[in-house]
Amino acid sequence: MSFHRMWAELLPVGRGSAAGGYRRFAWTGADADCRAWFREQAVTRQLAYEADRNGNQWAWLGDPAAGDAVVTGSHLDSVPDGGAFDGPLGVVSAFAALDELRHRGARFAKPLGIVNFGDEEGARFGLACVGSRLTAGLLTAEQAHRLTDGDGVTLPRAMAAAGYDPDAIGPDPERLDRIGAFVELHVEQGRALDLSGDPVGIASAIWPHGRWRFDFRGEANHAGTTRLTDRHDPMLPYAETVLAARRTAELAGAVATFGKVAVEPNGVNAVPSLVSGWLDSRAAGPKTLDAVVAGIEQAARDHAEAHGVDLTVARESFTPVVEFDHALRDELARILGTGTDLRVPVLGTGAGHDAGILAGRVPTAMLFVRNPTGVSHSPAESATEDDCTAGVLALADVLEGLACP
Repeated sequence: MSFHRMWAELLPVGRGSAAGGYRRFAWTGADADCRAWFREQAVTRQLAYEADRNGNQWAWLGDPAAGDAVVTGSHLDSVPDGGAFDGPLGVVSAFAALDELRHRGARFAKPLGIVNFGDEEGARFGLACVGSRLTAGLLTAEQAHRLTDGDGVTLPRAMAAAGYDPDAIGPDPERLDRIGAFVELHVEQGRALDLSGDPVGIASAIWPHGRWRFDFRGEANHAGTTRLTDRHDPMLPYAETVLAARRTAELAGAVATFGKVAVEPNGVNAVPSLVSGWLDSRAAGPKTLDAVVAGIEQAARDHAEAHGVDLTVARESFTPVVEFDHALRDELARILGTGTDLRVPVLGTGAGHDAGILAGRVPTAMLFVRNPTGVSHSPAESATEDDCTAGVLALADVLEGLACP
């Protein structure tokens, strides 16, 4: 199957030598290599290739201007030291599914598109799904121009260095109006399919989720000469807030994670003056999420006050609950349940995706491929060859049912 050849070609790009994870960050050399790979796959298959003004790549079979196009794909960038499957599985499977349909002799009644959305993970500039957010009008050009990476490089500067025009970014309603359905295949970021014994699943909804920045401001001082009772150490309320987040989320059946922290002056022998921690929290419903975040913030304020530390909390991003198009979801279930022995469960997810961003503008659905470890955003993320093949065949069946009626 062409999937395995493409997978082997893409596998080394952006892979680290130490942890074995990937660093395919937006507008870097590894990102450029991924983009070159995508373009090569499109040209090799004699598809019409284009890169839009927001940095997303498209490959078309048929004329997209005809409208009611069926589009599939995902992203090729990664989180720091991420796994190989999150994103790339959907893009490689899209090209492999097209190859499978051509092998079947399928006749397309609608345009078919394959897309690689830019900067989905937000690993460099701190905001996820930049390419799809810009396209859907959920991120303004002004907001995007203010995004800055850890080295102080702005998004416009990074785009310009990669040969793109940062002044052209913005909403692209004409492009979205051409799409009749978008189906994203993705490795499952959890163990629901592994526990149920199914190779493929259909998404029902994406939990609401967001990111909040907690800045604990204390007083820098000497670690060796300052009495414990005289300290205003922001690390202490931060640490207690991390534990409070775990307790609060567990009681609510939600998740809450402080996965990023910055310390100033960051010296071994210095009491910190500032500890900044970024909270990622997700829940099955908006009321639960609001209650969890409010509980964590209140705990943070109580601990900060107890240690004589100031606290500011700012929400940096938020995505409401996404219910995937019920009619399209049901159609996927019908297609995959007709004439096959494949049982396809429907399951929710706490992870955000480009499909979730587009769902407000385009009928959208997702397929999940089993991840036996349940681990994601890590080199331990995995999927077996048999399950990857099952995913390609399921996607091919779906595309055939939608674009070749």
